[in-house]
Amino acid sequence: MLFTDQMGHQLTLPALPQRIVSLVPSQTELLFSLGLEDRIVGLTKFCIHPEPHVKQKTIIGGTKNFRMDVIDKLQPDLVIGNKEENYKEGIEALQQKYPVWMSDIYTLEDALRMMQEVGRLTGTAARAAELAGEISRGFAALQPAQPPISTAYFIWRAPYMAVGSHNIIAHILQRCGFRNVFLDLARYPEITPELLQQAAPQLVLLSSEPYPFQEKHIAEFQALCPQALVKVVDGEMFSWYGSRLLHAPAYLQGLIRDVREGLNS
Repeated sequence: MLFTDQMGHQLTLPALPQRIVSLVPSQTELLFSLGLEDRIVGLTKFCIHPEPHVKQKTIIGGTKNFRMDVIDKLQPDLVIGNKEENYKEGIEALQQKYPVWMSDIYTLEDALRMMQEVGRLTGTAARAAELAGEISRGFAALQPAQPPISTAYFIWRAPYMAVGSHNIIAHILQRCGFRNVFLDLARYPEITPELLQQAAPQLVLLSSEPYPFQEKHIAEFQALCPQALVKVVDGEMFSWYGSRLLHAPAYLQGLIRDVREGLNS
């Protein structure tokens, strides 16, 4: 069968893939959720869900540095990657040898389409549609903050880096009613303390990934923005666009409630 991925690349699968390599943590978790555990042969060192099942699979390196020799030994009949999380040169090298399907995710709708396409690719379309439907209903019931709350969402420290525009985190923030104060900047802009103070957000969110922000970092941002509420959040709930999205609406609704209470106290 002929398939077209989310970057417009075409690939042909002569039969249902039996040896799948996943290059993206959130999509790895999706494959397990689709019941494909026995057909997953390789994944990255950042693929941590679902435990302990991922530990039984071959590690092919990181998302930005594949070990081509390991992948060659696995002889995959399907490789699944992502435009943002993987690197162009590595993907192009794999495309010379194997069928590679790439996702390109900016919105919840993109993520739901990805799930259904991966379902088609792997012969699990019914289960994928079930997952996508459940996630869609969960987000439809999400009640955003009203009025919107001006927010800065940080993903890195030394230097400070925040979420800007045109990425899945920015989209999820918008769905929560958290107005991103850096939406007019680059996708992941470097933010100086002065720029943060000028933006004067009501809310500062510190993500647990990729930088592992913890409670001890709250005081650092509180000193820069004494008027703001500063909270550490589970980054997976904002940036993992596979089956982890099943858990996101309940988490986000709780966060919205806690933020409202914190700002009103």
